[in-house]
Amino acid sequence: MPLADHLRELRNRLAKGMLAITVVSLVVAFYSQELMNFLMDPVPKCTTGLGESTGGKCAVIAYTDLLSPFTTTVKVCFMAGVILSSPVWLYQLWAFIAPGLHKHERKYTYWFVSGAVPLFLGGAALAYTVLPISMRVLLGITPDGSANILPMDKILDFIVRMILVFGAAFELPLLLVMLNFSGMVTGRRMAGWWRGVVMGVFIFGAVATPTTDPFGMIALAGPIVVLYFIAVGISLLNDKRRRRANPDADLDDDEASDLDLTPEDIGEIETVSASRSLPEQSTTDRVNGYDDVT
Repeated sequence: MPLADHLRELRNRLAKGMLAITVVSLVVAFYSQELMNFLMDPVPKCTTGLGESTGGKCAVIAYTDLLSPFTTTVKVCFMAGVILSSPVWLYQLWAFIAPGLHKHERKYTYWFVSGAVPLFLGGAALAYTVLPISMRVLLGITPDGSANILPMDKILDFIVRMILVFGAAFELPLLLVMLNFSGMVTGRRMAGWWRGVVMGVFIFGAVATPTTDPFGMIALAGPIVVLYFIAVGISLLNDKRRRRANPDADLDDDEASDLDLTPEDIGEIETVSASRSLPEQSTTDRVNGYDDVT
């Protein structure tokens, strides 16, 4: 396909994806109040007035300026539209890329997508479950005699970061499995990394989570460590299957396989008849099928 046709197809695919996001966002706008309540549910809300001291027990959700209710609602609806319309725009992206992939590359892509979506949703669900506990821990630091007033846009950013961090972190084991299936790393080598991986995952959990409490770090690092060992087990089974199918599968590209160099008897010499394509080969004096010219 010429370059102009590629660009025209890309434009059409992007237009369809953006149209799907716009339509779904407009539909979600009719349920914006229910969606906002769902996002605010993890926050322990105060039932008393702003003038009373609440300490670290609860918080009051507030909008800091006149346009905040509108801009926050638009942001939430657009974010929900992107998530709910993801099957449409992901299909458009796949339809643009798929013609340039080989058959085995398409197979690996199907496997990756079928595993990536549940893992990301699992991480997002875990983040939403951890959010109330993390917020209570953070609000508990507030000294007595003070009240917590949380801007709605800050709460939204906090929740989105938690969901994205947990969802993306849950993709790490899948990435390791894909590297093993592509032959870039073996299960035995992955198993040898376990000390560094466990330490690195806990450090990542402490740095990546927006909360500063140890509960959020353990809630993120613990499942990832379990998924890592599951990925190691799958990779070891795949290496075992690969060795049964091909004994030389674990050899490097520049490593020679074992050869049997024991000399063997070649048996009785056989006379070979050759076609006389040259004038010099017109003689019938041949020794073991070869003439003097040869």
